[in-house]
Amino acid sequence: MAVLVTGAAGFIGAATARALLGRGDTVIGIDILNDYYDPGLKRARVDRLIADFGEGFRLDLVDFSDSSALARFSEAADFDRIIHLGAQVGVRYSLQHPEAYVQSNMVGHANMLELARQRASSHFVYASSSSVYGGNKSLPFRVEDRVDHPLSLYAATKKADELMSETYASLYRLPQTGLRFFTVYGPWGRPDMAMWIFAKALFAGDPLPLYNRGEMRRDFTYIDDIVAGILASLDAPPADNGETKAGGSTAPHAIYNIGNNRSEDLMRVVELLEQATGRKALIDPQPMQPGDLKDTFADISAIERDHGFEPKTTLDEGVPLFIDWFRSYHRI
Repeated sequence: MAVLVTGAAGFIGAATARALLGRGDTVIGIDILNDYYDPGLKRARVDRLIADFGEGFRLDLVDFSDSSALARFSEAADFDRIIHLGAQVGVRYSLQHPEAYVQSNMVGHANMLELARQRASSHFVYASSSSVYGGNKSLPFRVEDRVDHPLSLYAATKKADELMSETYASLYRLPQTGLRFFTVYGPWGRPDMAMWIFAKALFAGDPLPLYNRGEMRRDFTYIDDIVAGILASLDAPPADNGETKAGGSTAPHAIYNIGNNRSEDLMRVVELLEQATGRKALIDPQPMQPGDLKDTFADISAIERDHGFEPKTTLDEGVPLFIDWFRSYHRI
């Protein structure tokens, strides 16, 4: 039976679909290929999956925030497990377009939960975000920490998703795993993320916009490590045994951080990009942006303990791999 992957044309979604297909699973993907960033990049990811795996993968253009469209799709689709990665992403975009986040991230998540309930899915894995830690001052961020003070609407919608999932796990005993991703980067990444923005500026000879004057730290996590954590979680749904799970639930609902377990100075990233591109960065210091977290750092002990997760790719290794792909994709 197939695995349903939402946001399958996205950065993490396409990489997850590829890993599932590579181990022999069949994948049904849904996406709407919206124009938040270049739809051509999304289509290129999908085209690669179809070229490499043929009938093992299919993509349906479905808006999961539209309950009627989702119902029509599901009537003709055969799947059990669900990996729900589709969402409206981006902290800064949420400042100008709050309605997109409420519709996609909250209404959409509720629709997907209801679909999983109706199908009696054996496991519903969904994407959360490190942004839920908001004003938390204690580092590293632990899944046991309270996350009641989000700094952006994007973060608030992700926290709301976790709460809705807890309700469905408690009421309907729906096995679920929420994954708080930390600053994902790598080949086929997103153009709105710092790594891509900096690389583009370096090759163009433009200044790099450094918020908070570059005085920020991030737990940069390579895409292959993120995908490994997703699949490990998918294969081991939390038990409905009344015991306390990662994140504090006694229902069949666990929440994990997936990060590199290292918080890197942003200027270190700039140095690595300079080395990989052979270009010297021009710096454009900017003030701290509303909604941004100054520092992120993942405590991954819970997912290490429960799923044997261990990040493999250091920043020193990952940045050159991203730049090699960036050169190839843009023919630089």
